[in-house]
Amino acid sequence: MTTGFLYDPRFLEHDTGAGHPECRARLEAAMRHLDAQPWFGDLRRYTPRMAAREWLMSVHAEDYIVRAQATCEAGQPFLDTLDVAVSPSSFDIALLAAGGALELADRVVAREIDSGFALLRPPGHHAEHSSALGFCLFNNIAILARYLQREHGLDKILILDWDVHHGNGTQHTFEEDPSVLYVSTHQYPYYPGTGAAYETGNGRGRGATLNCPMPAGATDDAYQRAFMEVILPRVNHFKPEAVLLSAGFDAHRDDPLAQINLSEHMFGWMTARMLEAADQHAGGRVVSLLEGGYNLQMLPVCIAEHLKVLAGAAGA
Repeated sequence: MTTGFLYDPRFLEHDTGAGHPECRARLEAAMRHLDAQPWFGDLRRYTPRMAAREWLMSVHAEDYIVRAQATCEAGQPFLDTLDVAVSPSSFDIALLAAGGALELADRVVAREIDSGFALLRPPGHHAEHSSALGFCLFNNIAILARYLQREHGLDKILILDWDVHHGNGTQHTFEEDPSVLYVSTHQYPYYPGTGAAYETGNGRGRGATLNCPMPAGATDDAYQRAFMEVILPRVNHFKPEAVLLSAGFDAHRDDPLAQINLSEHMFGWMTARMLEAADQHAGGRVVSLLEGGYNLQMLPVCIAEHLKVLAGAAGA
């Protein structure tokens, strides 16, 4: 099994200001921890390219893209909402984050690697068609799904989102599209307010959204039951041609922004289950993108648990 790892120090240039939880220190801490792992040097390293505007427009409105660029380049402190802090370089770094996902996809589809993880920022799953939200400028995982379909001819795409916050933007992008199965585990009710179990998609896409809302305090056992009883049967019925992961690590018990009580080992367990599904249905194709995770001590540990299982460096 060959796994790719994508990172670029330019991701640190997205300046969210003092005290913002989505800060450059998240990636700096992760890189320090990963560099100390004996298996980390075995991964294939990649650097991102900027996403072309046509791929941004596969998910986002053109006037939103124009507004995002103008807001950042003008030095405005926020884009659309007070939680989306930006700086003059943020638009270009957001293009780099979206493009990094596409770079890994090319490598996976070409069979150069079996799977890949992108340590990137800004995250993406809250970004809507026409607005920024929740620390997110562009919806990296949604852009990636459309890219796999339109550039590489894959049809059925699974997006599993285990970030503790529901990926409203991703759900809304695909809620009328039966070719993309969006599955989310998240604290509910909680920010951003979407993700109820009854939200299952609309029109032709009804049934292609699967929300597994979790109460505050939910543990590894609750997540394992959801996977074994609900998520994996739906994934196996859907038979995806690629598995995409919105890999947020803020469901860890020590994360400051939520109240789900997962251990770090649970992220390895979920990764293993998705590798099994990908091996069964998708030729092993897995691309994982960093979303949330805000405890600077535990985020690197959780990422390492995920990545070492992805790379076959540990069992689960």
